[in-house]
Amino acid sequence: MPLAKVVSGTTVGLDPVPVEVEVNLENKGFPRFTIVGLPGKAVEEAKERVRSAIRNSGAAFPEHRITVNLAPADLPKQGPSYDLPIALGILIASEQIHGDTSSSIFYGELSLDGSLRRTPGVLPLAFLAKEKGYKNLYLPSDNTKEASVVEGISSYGVPSLKSLFFHFSNEQPITPEPFLSFSKILDEDPPSDFDMADIRGQAHVKRALEVAAAGGHNISMKGPPGAGKTMLARTIPSILPKLTVKEALEVTKIYSITGNLLPDQPLIRTRPFRSPHHTVSRVGLVGGGSNPTPGEISLAHRGVLFLDEATELPRSVLEAMRQPLEDGFVTVSRAAGTLVFPSKFILVVAVNPCPCGYFGDPKHRCTCSSTQVLNYNRRISGPIWDRIDLHVEVPAVEVDKLTVDDKPNEETSKIVRARVQKAREVQQERFKDTNITCNAEMGSKTVKTYCALSSDCLSLMQKAVSQMSLSARSYYRIIKVARTIADLSGDKDILAPHVAEALQYRRRDGA
Repeated sequence: MPLAKVVSGTTVGLDPVPVEVEVNLENKGFPRFTIVGLPGKAVEEAKERVRSAIRNSGAAFPEHRITVNLAPADLPKQGPSYDLPIALGILIASEQIHGDTSSSIFYGELSLDGSLRRTPGVLPLAFLAKEKGYKNLYLPSDNTKEASVVEGISSYGVPSLKSLFFHFSNEQPITPEPFLSFSKILDEDPPSDFDMADIRGQAHVKRALEVAAAGGHNISMKGPPGAGKTMLARTIPSILPKLTVKEALEVTKIYSITGNLLPDQPLIRTRPFRSPHHTVSRVGLVGGGSNPTPGEISLAHRGVLFLDEATELPRSVLEAMRQPLEDGFVTVSRAAGTLVFPSKFILVVAVNPCPCGYFGDPKHRCTCSSTQVLNYNRRISGPIWDRIDLHVEVPAVEVDKLTVDDKPNEETSKIVRARVQKAREVQQERFKDTNITCNAEMGSKTVKTYCALSSDCLSLMQKAVSQMSLSARSYYRIIKVARTIADLSGDKDILAPHVAEALQYRRRDGA
C-alpha cells in the first residue's frame, strides 16, 4: 500500500508548529480525494489546485482513493501553504518522484499551472526547521530571502512543481539561497519621507516627541486643524533608534505571519508606523477573529501606533487598549485556547479640542457649546488618558514662520536621532540584566530600583500629587519620564529640573 510522509508546518498565533502530511493511495474502490485533520476551507480547496498543478506539470494524477492526513489531527489547519507538501506526497506515493525528504520541510501555495505563489508565514517556519533539526526548507522562490536570515538551514526557492522533478532527479538541482546577515541589513539607513527640519516652529512639541522617542513613552497632541499634528507624528520614526537584531526579528515574524511583508522588502528594517483609520474595528485594532490574528497594536510592535482624530474612534475600541498599553502584550482568548500577541509600541494620539476644532484658538471663533466640548473630550476615558505619559498643546503656526526662507534653522531628524540613540544606549546598559528595553517598560518595583529621587525631587513630587490629584500610575509615569529626560541630558541622577519638566507634560483636569 503506497504511503508517503512529508513534513510541513503552520503557526498557532505567532508560534510555529510542525505538521506531518501523510498521503495514502489505495487501488480499491472508486477514485476519490479526501483531506482529513481539521482542514479549513482553503485547505479543502487544495484538492483542485493540486490536481491541476500535477497534470499541468506533465505528471500523472493517480486515479486511486487518495487520503491525505494532516497531523496532529486535533490542530485546525488554515491557509493554502499545504499545497506543495500534499502534491509532493502524492507524487512520492505514486512513485513519480524518488528522493529523501526526511530532513526537509515543504511549504507553499500552488497555482493551477504548477508554479508556486508567495506564501505568508515563512520566517517562523525557518526558525522551526532550525529548532527541530531539519536541514532543508523548500518554499516559493519569492520567499527565499525571508528564510535566508536564519543561519544553519538551506533555503531552496522552488519556482514550480516541475522544478522539484528535476531537483530530485539531479537533472537541474536547485541552488540554496545564500545566508543573509540581518545585522548587515540593519546597518543600512533607509531614507525617511518626513524630517523634523521640515516643520516650522513647534519647538516645545518637538522636544516632547524627542523625550517620547528616547524613553518609549506614549504621547498625545491636542490642537486646532492644520496645526501640524499629523506631520509631527509622522516624523517620529525618523528620530527613533535603529532596530536591534532581536527587535527586527520579532517585527518581521509578525509581518510574515500576517502577510504584510512586501515582495521587494522581505525583512523589516525600520520601526513600524501604523495609522489605522478611525473606523477600525475592535478586532482590527487589538487582534482576534475566529482564527485569531494580530491586530494593529501588534503590527506596531517596537514602533509607533498613531491614532489620528482619536476622539472619533468608538469608545469600546479605545477601551480595548487598556491592558495592552499596561502589559505590552494582548491576550486573545477563545474556546480552542488562548493566544498572546506582543504589543510594545509608542502610542501617539492626535485630537482636536472640540467638534469644530477651534476651542481656545485666539484667531478662530469656536461654534461649540460648553456641553458639546465636554462630551467631545469625554469620548476618551480617564484610564486611557492616564496611560499616556506626555500631553502637549499644538497651537497653530504663526504666519511669519511659514513665510521665512526655504532653509530655516531647524534641527534635522538625524541630529535628534543621535541624541535619542545615545539615551537608548544608556538604558540598554541600565537594563542589560532584565527583559526591559526602555524606561517606559519599567514597572513600579523597577522604578524604585533604578529611579532613586533626591529630597528635592521627592518634595516636588509630593506637592504635585496633592495639587494635581495624581493617581499612583501617574506618579510612577512622571518619574519614568524624568528618568528619560535625565538620560537625554547625560545625567546619572534624576534632578529637580528633570522632574519639573516631566510634570509639565502631565495632563490637567479638563485639558
